[in-house]
Formats: sequence, C-alpha cells, structure tokens
Amino acid sequence: MAREFDDLVAEADAVSVDGWDFSWLDGRASEQRPSWGYQRAMGERLAAATAALDIQTGGGEVLAGVPRLPPLMAATESWPPNLAKATALLHPRGAVVVADSDEPPLPFADAAFDLVVSRHPVTVWWDEIARVLRPGGRYFSQQVGPGSAVELTEFFLGPQPGALGGPRHPDRAREGVAAAGLDLVQLRPETLRMEFGDIGAVVYYLRKVIWMVPGFTVDRYRDRLRDLHDRITAEGPFVTRSTRMLVEARKPAA
Repeated sequence: MAREFDDLVAEADAVSVDGWDFSWLDGRASEQRPSWGYQRAMGERLAAATAALDIQTGGGEVLAGVPRLPPLMAATESWPPNLAKATALLHPRGAVVVADSDEPPLPFADAAFDLVVSRHPVTVWWDEIARVLRPGGRYFSQQVGPGSAVELTEFFLGPQPGALGGPRHPDRAREGVAAAGLDLVQLRPETLRMEFGDIGAVVYYLRKVIWMVPGFTVDRYRDRLRDLHDRITAEGPFVTRSTRMLVEARKPAA
C-alpha cells in the first residue's frame, strides 16, 4: 500500500498543471456538469457578437472550443504559463491575448465590446465590466459559487466557518450587478457532485486549483494525503460538492 500511495502521489506531483484542461483526471475523478452547458451557450452568444472579450481565459481551451468567434475577439490572462498556452490556441483563430494583472482597470477603452464572457473568474470587477460594455451589451459568465468542494478543503485545513457565504454567494453577484448599473438577466446557482477515485487525482486537483488549499504541496500535506488515500482505499471515492452559478447581465441601452 505504501508503494501504491507513493507512486500515485509522485505521478500526480510531476505532471504539468498548465492551462485549464482537466483531461488528466479522466477515469480518476468526475464532476457533474451544470445543466446550462456553458461552452455551447457562450458559443451561441459569441457567434452573434461583433466585438467580444473573454476575461481570465486560462489556457484558452474553452474559448478555442467554440465554433465561431466574432470579428474582434480579445482575451485576458495573468498567469504566464497560461498566457503562452492561450496564445498558441487563440492566435490561429484571430483572437488577441492580452497579459493582465486581474486588477482594475481592464486594458481596454470604454464601450469597446458588445459581449464580455468569463468562465470561473477568480475576481469580478463589475464596474470595469460595465465600463467596457457598449450600451445594450451583455456579460455572460459561469462562476464558482460559495463553499465549492468545501469538504475537500476541510479535510486538509479543518472547519471553514462562513464558507457558504462570502464574495462568491449569489447575493453578492446580484448586488455587484446592480451597483455597476447593469440589469440582471439571469442568475442560476447549482450544486453538483464531485468524486475523487484515487489520491493522485486529489493531488493533481489541488495543484491546479490553487485556491482550494492555499500553499498546497505534497511535502507539506503528506500525512493528510496518506490518511485520505487510506480512506479512499477502504471506503471508495471521496465525494464532495461543487457549486456553480450562471450570471448574465445587460448594460442598459443609451
């Protein structure tokens, strides 16, 4: 068992976590998908747009997967490895990838876009979204909700008081939309099942989704990883819940 644990952990600790592609987890972990089908719905909106912005595009995988981009397509990203990957994927599609610190202001002029999209933004600067949208333009985003995978976080860090509230709560999105002068079109939260089938999947996930257990390293959490490996071996997959919300807002027409 010790050799199995060590092998699984070493494999997951060595693999690249650049970009936002989770295919390495196929057959090892699973996550229920939201009912709205974000990439398809985003693609439909992009096909009808003339100028669009994808904020925090990651490695560009989601944007690159839509059938048709608008004549003017820009994307922002802050992490250098993701910037390189997004550039390689999106430049051939005619999209411009811009390095951005994820702090206001966005590096674009007022009313530059008729559509702004973002999948799983770490932060949402509502005033900046409103500023770069044209009158009548829309913001369309799938976001991580409150307490997502909190059972996994708590396994390593202990109880997380207030995890189900905070800045990711749907009420905060509703308030942010209103404060920025936007009209809320839809706000749809969902709770979804996640399973981790082996400890390697957990290591990979925590290395990639760095805010789940801040400062995570295998060496730092080896004892807890071994405890979780023993639990999965004895009881089966570790089950937690992810939370997602779909947010769509419109800037009033002039």
